[in-house]
Amino acid sequence: MFSFAKLRRLDITLGPEMKSTGEVMGKDTTLEKALYKGLVAAGMNIKDHGSVLLTVADKDKEEAVLLAKRFVNIGYRIMATKGTAEVLQEAEIAVEEVDKIGSKGPTLLNVIQDGQTQLIINTLTKGKQPARDGFRIRREAVENGIPCLTSLDTAEAILQVIESMTFSSEALPLPVKRNVVTQ
Repeated sequence: MFSFAKLRRLDITLGPEMKSTGEVMGKDTTLEKALYKGLVAAGMNIKDHGSVLLTVADKDKEEAVLLAKRFVNIGYRIMATKGTAEVLQEAEIAVEEVDKIGSKGPTLLNVIQDGQTQLIINTLTKGKQPARDGFRIRREAVENGIPCLTSLDTAEAILQVIESMTFSSEALPLPVKRNVVTQ
């Protein structure tokens, strides 16, 4: 467990220079459930509904499409920055585009501050310089108590747990009408 809320101006991504300030453990019959328990014990509030904000690196966009579809199937609303939103729209996923930091009007920082998202998935692009947008997104998430995942593997595991706790909804194909001849 890392006290990111107490350690201002530090990125929440883990590196070899980080030192633990406490420990939590999640124990269960599956990795996903144990991970969920560990994250909850560390203070994360993982909700089974709401919206997820996606802003992912180009290398992760294809995999993010699969995760976004699954989030939609369990009732989550999808929000994304322009590049990610375009990829999701091409995959026919309903997505609300959110302006990047520095744009005129409300930006994704406002979305985070206003509590309009319950989960953020933000994969790393370049370096860990504080001036980069990803750093600001992750810091804003921590300071507003919103879980922020920087790995699609972790997002996948959390999604599996949420799926096991909720009902999913997918459109089923309409039945084919057949002419039945009776005698």
